[in-house]
Amino acid sequence: MKLARPIAILIALVASASLFLPAHRLEAALKRPISDRTTSLSNRLKQDQWSQDQDDDVVRVSTDLVVVNATVIDKDGKFVTGLKRGDFQVFEDGAAQKISTFSAEDTPFAAAILLDTSGSMESRLTLGRGAAIHFLDGLRDQDVAAFYNFDTKVEQLQDFSPGRDLPAKAYGLRIRTMTALNDAVLRAADDLGKREEKRRAIVILSDGGENYSRASSDKALDNALHASATIYAVNMAEQGPARDVGATSILKRFAEKSGGRYVDTPGGQELRDAFAEIAQDLGRQYTIGYRSTNRTRDGKWRAIEVKLSRADVTVRNRKGYKAPKG
Repeated sequence: MKLARPIAILIALVASASLFLPAHRLEAALKRPISDRTTSLSNRLKQDQWSQDQDDDVVRVSTDLVVVNATVIDKDGKFVTGLKRGDFQVFEDGAAQKISTFSAEDTPFAAAILLDTSGSMESRLTLGRGAAIHFLDGLRDQDVAAFYNFDTKVEQLQDFSPGRDLPAKAYGLRIRTMTALNDAVLRAADDLGKREEKRRAIVILSDGGENYSRASSDKALDNALHASATIYAVNMAEQGPARDVGATSILKRFAEKSGGRYVDTPGGQELRDAFAEIAQDLGRQYTIGYRSTNRTRDGKWRAIEVKLSRADVTVRNRKGYKAPKG
């Protein structure tokens, strides 16, 4: 009676196999002892389960990799190239980490451009579009960019592509009153997190006013850091005593915490030069990966510090990340 179920399963398998197997192979299979056939099936199931476990482990390990993009500048503000893995040291909360992956190649990057179309940008919208065009002009053939606008909502007007022209919709945008800056950064970070490129950037063209987002600035920044996205914030507000200090601090914080740059000028040659440097910055970053020695999944902030064997250089990199929770 104990063999009844295996025999029934075997008969069903044989019946289905007979539709596809040649007669001589089917006959050979039927001549094998039942115990051998059931054992073989059991072993196959175990093997499949083992393979699945291995796949799960690979996924688990890869998600533990912390990726840090670092820009190295000398005392004259020029990019330092030619550095090796051994030139870098990475610390997390003061504890030395072992670098497991390192790249100094001139690799492609993906950029998300965010244009503020809220009421406070009414007189600056044309300038903002011009700034976006200047940034696109500085990209290389292998780089891709997406274009978003944000006010009371966030809308992607163009998906990631190698195109260097603004989408037609960008020229028909209308101003809305409120500003959902945090939501825009959050959306761009989530979209960049799905990209294959290891070097990712968010370019904000805004006066920094935030008054409508569902997400907090901390949440937006956390998602950007989780996506290994460097934020470059251009303050589109007019310079002078009337400039909003609070809004300026929001843009500066996004840039500094992510290892990016804050650009103070909204237009002119200075802005064009800044965009050219940002494109070079992204193309010449060092990409470092490590697996944290702190395996605690407590959702707490982990501070990252990158040091070099040379004392005459400055390193820009994201300042940390939030550990996974649960």
